[in-house]
Amino acid sequence: MAGMRVVDAAGVEQLMVRATAAMEHAYAPYSRFRVGAALLGADGVVDHGCNVENVAFPSGICAERAAIAAAVARGVREFQAIAIVTEAETPTPPCGMCRQVLMEFAPGLEVYSRTRSGVSARWTMSDLLPEAFTPTSMGRS
Repeated sequence: MAGMRVVDAAGVEQLMVRATAAMEHAYAPYSRFRVGAALLGADGVVDHGCNVENVAFPSGICAERAAIAAAVARGVREFQAIAIVTEAETPTPPCGMCRQVLMEFAPGLEVYSRTRSGVSARWTMSDLLPEAFTPTSMGRS
């Protein structure tokens, strides 16, 4: 868990509260694994997302990508932190697909995860996705 914190403890708590609220709106009738995310943009605005499943499984979207999509739709492309809340027993990091999308926009992103019972963890994107495929991998910056 390398790196210096960009968001203070009060800011993380605020993100967790908002991620928990987003989780309450999750549509997860198949997995019953509800996830909420709150993404802090560089503009100071928090975008929310929850997982939305579909009977055609690839058609669903994760909470983290839903939050990124909401932020990008507002024109935001830089992010400071994301909070993820689930009902799992251990803190849940983003899935592989979400890690790739988050890395695209914010390689230094702080990732916070908490369970409903309060168990928490913190990572950076470089912790979660070392040697990532990024735009620079394609010769783009």
